[in-house]
Amino acid sequence: MRRRNKKGLDVNFPFPDGWTPPPGISQDAMASIQQDFMQAWKRLSEEVTQGQLPPVKDRRFSSDAWVKSPPHLMMAHLYLLSSQAMQRMVDAAEVPHEMKDRLQFSVMQFVDAMSPANFFATNPDAQAAVVSSGGETLRAGMSNLITDLQKGRISQSDESKFIVGENVATSKGSVVFENRFFQLIQYAPTTPTVYQRPILLVPPCINKFYILDLQPENSFVRHAVEQGFTVYMTSWRNPLPEDTDGIDHATWDDYIEQGVLKAIEVTQLISGQSKINALGFCVGGTLLATALAVAAGRGEEPVAALTMLTSMVDFTDTGALNVFVDEQHASMREQQIGQGGLMSARELGATFSFLRPNELVWNYVVSNYLKGEKPVAFDLLFWNGDSTNLPGPFFTWYFRNTYLENKLCQPNQLTCAGVPIDLRKIKVPTYLYASREDHIVPWKSGYASSGIFSGKNRFVLGASGHIAGVINPPSKKKRNYWVGPEGKNPKDADQWFEKATEVPGSWWPNWYEWLAAHSGKKVRAPKFAGNADYPVIDAAPGSFVKVRAV
Repeated sequence: MRRRNKKGLDVNFPFPDGWTPPPGISQDAMASIQQDFMQAWKRLSEEVTQGQLPPVKDRRFSSDAWVKSPPHLMMAHLYLLSSQAMQRMVDAAEVPHEMKDRLQFSVMQFVDAMSPANFFATNPDAQAAVVSSGGETLRAGMSNLITDLQKGRISQSDESKFIVGENVATSKGSVVFENRFFQLIQYAPTTPTVYQRPILLVPPCINKFYILDLQPENSFVRHAVEQGFTVYMTSWRNPLPEDTDGIDHATWDDYIEQGVLKAIEVTQLISGQSKINALGFCVGGTLLATALAVAAGRGEEPVAALTMLTSMVDFTDTGALNVFVDEQHASMREQQIGQGGLMSARELGATFSFLRPNELVWNYVVSNYLKGEKPVAFDLLFWNGDSTNLPGPFFTWYFRNTYLENKLCQPNQLTCAGVPIDLRKIKVPTYLYASREDHIVPWKSGYASSGIFSGKNRFVLGASGHIAGVINPPSKKKRNYWVGPEGKNPKDADQWFEKATEVPGSWWPNWYEWLAAHSGKKVRAPKFAGNADYPVIDAAPGSFVKVRAV
């Protein structure tokens, strides 16, 4: 039969009488998708007949093995054509925004998993590798698979090439305090004089701190120390199932009181400064902001200047993670681990990997198992695989009160450590950094903090994503960033961006300049770490960071 679409054009509508498209998709939209599919199919068929089937730009199918095998190349074209049709169906669905996000996520998982590149029988690259290697790639692939099954995760890097404390996390320093939540590292100066006011770094407890201290050339810590800043680091403990000291019952309040606030206090006492500077990265920034709000509620202001890197306190837009945020998920987790237990590193790691399945899952399935290749040694991906467990009560409180109910940014809607939380009471100068392509902390969510904290702030937007945008040393001369005038920012993030200035290279020098203005005068660098009350316990990077989750 033929129908007339909304534009008044006749289109083929090969649906039988009585058939209706899936709920939420109009007949016109469905007809348009099918017509475009059939036209593309016809064009492909003609190209095959003429022997002119073009190569595919998608890197999964761009090798010579795909190009030289017309049946496999046709399969790749049909896969991409079908994928496009499925994605258009989701886009055309007239459903609530939250449901569309979940549909898009589910279709992405299905489409990416069903790529013909992911299966030996339909991957000419993998088949050619077996033949040319005399079967060696098949043996190596099985060996890689067995090794990863034992690990419980896919290897993304050659982990044998890295040892924490030997070629990652190598900046010199000393552990000067520890309790059951964290170790405090004081890094050794490399300049004869240092700024009077030290800076405490609070990394996310969902990962190890050494993302900020990978190797010398890309170590955020090392570069900061070389600028004359005295750096302290919070190294969070990695709870294990066999621990018997109750860490699996630890709460958000425990991490605030015995974690962040304690780290601030010890840094003050060792440095002799009544006020220090502080930096929070990702979840570390959320923890740090909560702790400073607690301090403000107690009439205290222990921090002179605050830096927030890819952190959220307003969870209105939670990016790709939004597909997991609903009451059912929150209630299930509360029943499972809300009163004790661990949120496992394995599950957390899998969740983040499947936010970008082609890059962080199927790419390695193909290379590691089908082609028998060994992953390259990459420090960032080694760190990515070294994730941590989280105490269940801590995780469930965080999930419900931030991601689900977004109460943290609402004045006096939450009480932490016995104090009503009002982030507006944080009135210190603040440096807010976000990454433009961040899928975990959308940059506009990071920007929202500029309208919450009351102090004079500078917002900086870096290129790239959640990690690569942050870890961008100046020597690499890569990427760029945008910066606006310091002070009162417009409420709308797009308005800020329109007036922002684009600067080539790393944002680190911009931060150094800002931080120096809030760090006091230069004084002689200390010769020893710690003090009489807080003597050195161990050499950096300490023992907590070396504990791996199973």
